[in-house]
Amino acid sequence: MVARQAGPLLLGAAGILVPLGLFAAARSGRILLDAGPVLVSTGVLLTALGLVLRVFAVALPGVIVFATTDPTDLADALIQNAKAPARFAIGALAAFRLVPLLGQEWQMISMARRARGVDAGRNPVAKLRLFASTAFALLVGAIRRGTRLAVAMDARGFDAGTPRTVARQQHFTRADVLLIAGAVVLAAAALTTSVVLGTFRPLIS
Repeated sequence: MVARQAGPLLLGAAGILVPLGLFAAARSGRILLDAGPVLVSTGVLLTALGLVLRVFAVALPGVIVFATTDPTDLADALIQNAKAPARFAIGALAAFRLVPLLGQEWQMISMARRARGVDAGRNPVAKLRLFASTAFALLVGAIRRGTRLAVAMDARGFDAGTPRTVARQQHFTRADVLLIAGAVVLAAAALTTSVVLGTFRPLIS
């Protein structure tokens, strides 16, 4: 489950590592690969790896939380443990439940356009334009759905100032402590690795 959710994160890391390693202007350090226009050096590779570690340190805890947390438990914990306002917590609950719908709606938009004959074929420029237009349509639909949901929640009294009761008690368990500790350790490791790589880069070159 977590590995499937982290798939886009791995693609993003590859999108940082490969272009920066192949097309960076500064070429410091020892040359690892020299194949015509493709030139990979240790300095560029270490810089790219540092950026990838930072991406993982920032995004991976969020992926783990999203993949392993029940939305209702999250909203209850925000109200009880984090002392967040009920309006914010319930809004987070609604957003958490609507995120999986984005993938389904993206597929529906793509299938509807394909049924109407809108297809990029093998043209990369046309694919990029189709991707941008599909993303814009998805954004417009998400904004409209969020607006309707906000109006419906306000009409049902979710914005009332009276105190709200909770049905289930949420306790701060050992798993929560381990998650926070793991996020802190990962962030510290990424920062330390970046500092160490920056310190030893002159020695490598």
